[in-house]
Order: sequence, then C-alpha cells, then structure tokens
Amino acid sequence: MNIEAIMRLAPVVPVIVVDDVEHAVPLAQALVAGGLTALEVTLRTPAALEAIAAMKQVPGAVVGAGTVTNPSELDAALKAGAEFIVSPGLTEPLAKACISNDAAFLPGTANAGDIMRGMDLGLSHFKFFPAMAAGGLPALKALAAPFGGAKFCPTGGINLQNAPDWLGFDPVLCVGGSWVAPRGAIDPVMVTALANEAAALTS
Repeated sequence: MNIEAIMRLAPVVPVIVVDDVEHAVPLAQALVAGGLTALEVTLRTPAALEAIAAMKQVPGAVVGAGTVTNPSELDAALKAGAEFIVSPGLTEPLAKACISNDAAFLPGTANAGDIMRGMDLGLSHFKFFPAMAAGGLPALKALAAPFGGAKFCPTGGINLQNAPDWLGFDPVLCVGGSWVAPRGAIDPVMVTALANEAAALTS
C-alpha cells in the first residue's frame, strides 16, 4: 500500500508506545476491532521492533514504525515487518533510504522549507508535527496554502475534541493520536470503544 492509501484507512492513526511486547497483540486486536487498522508503533522503547512483528500477525492490522530518524532505524523497522514509516522530521538521508526501499513514508514537517525539501524528493504526504505546539490548525492552513498537492496527518496534541476541526480541513487525510492507545496493559473493551469513537470521525 502507498502512504495515501494507508492514511485513508481510518481518520485516526493510533500513536502507540509499547513497553512490554505482551501488551502489543491485545492492543492491536482491540484497535482493529474498533475500526482503526493503521497502527503506528513508535521506536521509543526496546520492545518496539518486537511489538511491530507481533502486531503484524493480527488480521486487518497495517502496522508501521514511528519515530524513525535515520536509515539504520529504517532498516530495523523494515526487517521487523513495518508496512509504513513515520518520522518526526525530514532529512535527505532518511527520505532517500525510504524511497530506495519503496517504503510508504510519512516525514514530519513544521515549516515551508521542510515541505519544499520533501517535494524536491518527490514526496507529497507529510506529518504536521508537533501539530498544536507548531501553531495548531491556523498554522497548517497557512502552511498548506502554497502547496496545493500536499496532504497531511497532524500529530501532537490531537484529541477526540479537536480532531474534527483538523479533519474538516481538506488537505488533512487523517490525524495521529495517542488517546486511543493507552500505554501498558489495557482493557480491550475500553480501547475498542475509544477506537469506535475515533473511527466514526469523518474527514
């Protein structure tokens, strides 16, 4: 799947931190049951790569790696089975490595220079990060205006209350959010309910 198809799977991409691989599959199952199928596992813990490999076994889950910052982390994520790659920023070495690996890549951007660098490399889909700290929806509207073909997934400070505002902006295909994926052991019924609520949001 290309990055646009993945971004269009559901309005919310859960941003997941896994400390114990035993928590990975129950969380993925609960999220998928609630209608959220694109799952971003951040490479912030030692369990992350093993969690990606485990979650890949969950029917319906499309599992990606987040917080990928360099080509060596990219290689490790792809070896673990990551189906898409999310980065907090955009560097030429990482972008070129993603392109050469034909990886579905969502680089982080927070200014026009980032987007221009990405477009020079043939990219058109970006994470707007950190969304709220970088100026919120007014900032993204101003930033997106000169770049008609660019599509975005705002992440950072997004919640159930403000997600509809972001999703109402045409260049936004989805949002990233951690509120649907609590850290640690989970109550599957609660997580599925959170996912259902998030999946019902419309862009």
